Order: sequence, then C-alpha cells, then structure tokens
Amino acid sequence: MPVAVTCRVLGISRQAFYQWLRAPVSQRDWDDAHLIDAALEIHADDPADGYRFIADELAQRGFSASENRVWRLCSMRKIFSLHAKKKGRNPKAGPPVHDDLVDRDFTATAPNVKWLTDITEHSTSEGKLYLCAVKDCYSNRIVGYSISPRMRSSLAVAALRNAIALRNPHGVIVHSDRGSQFRSKSYRRLLRHHGLTGSMGRVGACGDNAAMESFFSLLQKNILDTRAWKTREELRLAIVSWIETKYHRKRRQRRLGKLTPVEFETIYTTAAAA
Repeated sequence: MPVAVTCRVLGISRQAFYQWLRAPVSQRDWDDAHLIDAALEIHADDPADGYRFIADELAQRGFSASENRVWRLCSMRKIFSLHAKKKGRNPKAGPPVHDDLVDRDFTATAPNVKWLTDITEHSTSEGKLYLCAVKDCYSNRIVGYSISPRMRSSLAVAALRNAIALRNPHGVIVHSDRGSQFRSKSYRRLLRHHGLTGSMGRVGACGDNAAMESFFSLLQKNILDTRAWKTREELRLAIVSWIETKYHRKRRQRRLGKLTPVEFETIYTTAAAA
C-alpha cells in the first residue's frame, strides 16, 4: 500500500508519518514511562500516598515533574491514595499479610515476647495529629512511638524503629490491625530485617487489639479530651510528657500488682540477673 494513499485515508501528513518512523517513542514518552515506574514503586511502598506526596517523593529522588504532570500520569495509571473518596464504592480493608498469632491473649511471660501497635488521631486548630505506639504485653510499657501530622507508613515504621532501637529484640510477635500502614512494604521489610514476626487481627474486631485500645482510651481521657489544643507541637509535647512521666512512672496498674510499668520491668530485670 503506497504511503501517500495510506496517509490520505488516515488523515495524517506524510511528514508526520516519517517523523514517527524515525522515532516511534518520543523523549516525552520515555520520561513519562520512567515517572510512572517510579510512582508505582512509591505507591507500592505506601498505598496511602496520593499524587501530591508522590510528586514530593519524586522530587527527592531527582525527577523533575510538576504536580499537574504527576496527577495526569497517576490518573492515567489509576494510582490513587487508599484514603481517596470514590463515588459508588464501599472501600474494604485490605487482605491480611500476617496471621493472627495473638488470638486476644495479651499476656506475656517476659519482656519482648509480644508487642501490640496501633495508630490514633486527634484534632488541633492546625489540623490532625497522629500517634503510632508500640506496647509490650508483659509490662504494658510503651516501648516505642512516633508522632506526625500525616498518617503514612513512615509513621508506623518510625514507631517500630524506635522500639527496636530501645529494646534490640529478636523473634518478637508484633500485632496490629489491617491498616495500610502495617501492610506496607517498608513496614514488612523492617519486620523481616530484624527477625520480628508480624500478626494481624480481623476486620472491624476491636477486641483483637483490645489492650492497645485500652492505652489509647487512657490517653484520650487524660490528655486528648482535657481541652482544645491550638497547635500540633503543643499536643505532641503533652502526649510525650504524659507517656514518659505519668503513664510509665506514676500510674500504678492492678494487673502489675499495683506497680508502674517501669517498676515492674525493673523487678524482672533484677530477678533475671540474679
């Protein structure tokens, strides 16, 4: 079939055809393909990220692209945040990446055997503040926590890193719900790297992580609901102060024989050393 006839039938010029023949894929297409691959990798690592967070992360990795361009590519490949509102859909929790190894048994015979973790939020005049905490089932002590204005997988990762740096554990069961932060690749990678075992409860079953919810309930009554908080920094300092001074060192718990978490662990450490 002659080129001239084909181009006339298709409604394109011969110049455009030969230009495409010399370079079937333009530089712009190549750049878009690299951006899409990087965006897919970022989103797979943290499914809660929307196009704005992806654009920020791309800039950190050395890519040059405007937010509008990232939005266009993300829309084209259907890369959306898990928190995005979609009409006509009832979002469901994702599949578990770990089995439930706790089965509502929140007791432990020694420290660093069983940890619980979860995320809570509270509003301030500047916006929401998120807290991810890690609790040891043996002494009820908060062995790690992280506070951030954004609920991303990095929040859960930072809390777990904090607990690992403080305890240097191995083989601990780390139990959580099925939130996207605890199903992210970065969180699971951290568990594997330090020899920790992941565990997850069922969807909508608060009792599967009741001991962690109990701590958040105390935090709610003692700090979060005591007054209106103007700034995130003000609330952050109040949370840290309450955990480190009141909860760990002053609040006696009946399950621990009316001892504080710090006193209970100190007695165990002394007995183990003897």
